[in-house]
Amino acid sequence: QVQLVEFGGGSVQAGGSLRLSCTVYGHSSCSYDMSWYRQAPGKEREAVSRIATNVAPTYADSVKGRFTISQDKHENTLYLQMNSLKPEDTGMYYCRTESCRVWGQGTQVTVSS
Repeated sequence: QVQLVEFGGGSVQAGGSLRLSCTVYGHSSCSYDMSWYRQAPGKEREAVSRIATNVAPTYADSVKGRFTISQDKHENTLYLQMNSLKPEDTGMYYCRTESCRVWGQGTQVTVSS
């Protein structure tokens, strides 16, 4: 059984930084293609960033230049470094293994102005 465990959410002021992590337990192959999504209150879940083996990472236009996705494949852990945070980045952030189609439990990010 595959499980994704997330850490790193919190509350910061605008301009601050947070780093999210997501560890894959169960099957290491599930970490080959992974994404971060977010969902703001009252809005639909949206893709934030994606990383896959031998493929350049992709980012939503709203986070380009501020967020960086990365992986530690030895630790089966996905990261999202978020800098220059804005209030509109507030929401629940979820990781997902696209390879195995499993979601993490989500971690809350709140950015105050």
